[in-house]
Amino acid sequence: MFTGIVQGVARVESIDAREGLHTLKLKLPEGFDGELAIGASVACDGVCLTVTERPSPDVALFDVMAQTLRLTTLGGLKPGSGLNVERAAKDGAEIGGHPLSGHVDVSARIAEIRKPDNNHVIRFALPAPWMRYVFAKGYVGVNGCSLTVAEAQRERDGSGWFEVWLIPETLRMTTFGDKVVGDAVHIEIERSTQVVVDTVRDALDEKLGPLLPLLEELAKERGIELTQLTLGRS
Repeated sequence: MFTGIVQGVARVESIDAREGLHTLKLKLPEGFDGELAIGASVACDGVCLTVTERPSPDVALFDVMAQTLRLTTLGGLKPGSGLNVERAAKDGAEIGGHPLSGHVDVSARIAEIRKPDNNHVIRFALPAPWMRYVFAKGYVGVNGCSLTVAEAQRERDGSGWFEVWLIPETLRMTTFGDKVVGDAVHIEIERSTQVVVDTVRDALDEKLGPLLPLLEELAKERGIELTQLTLGRS
């Protein structure tokens, strides 16, 4: 498990790309690798990877299998690319963000970047049906970073967007300051929110049965997600 508090940026030194398997050689942030053993878990841009070799201090190797390459952006890395990294949480560790598993749900695209004074606002476009789990003032994992959603909007087709506001410290400790419009990022949905939303949807389906698709269609025409009505959120 991870806390979503990024501990620094690792840089890709080299990539051994074989059929169905890439081995990443990462230069780790200073002080990150204390007692980092082979077999340890590290979140790399929110993807839980296992240390396979430690060839030198501050350097570690990670194998990325075909399924992970297909579902994430890790297959597009190049030497010099940066990744947000976090060590696995220890028992009793302070959870400064929110619990993350390191299992990516979906990729989102950066739709807009704004830079008001001393702030950095990023808008992410999220495909259907994942926006049903994202609410203003809720949490979401973006490239392994626990972020609070400032605003969120759902479209009739189930897609939508959400925005986060980043302070200078977050920009210093992560790769978000290097991102541009169009870049893809990894999204991990906050699990307790997903459980509540899915439970409500299942309850509605059980009670309304054949009427549920009709009601959902009517709600979509008005830009409403049925679970919003039950959860009391907009």
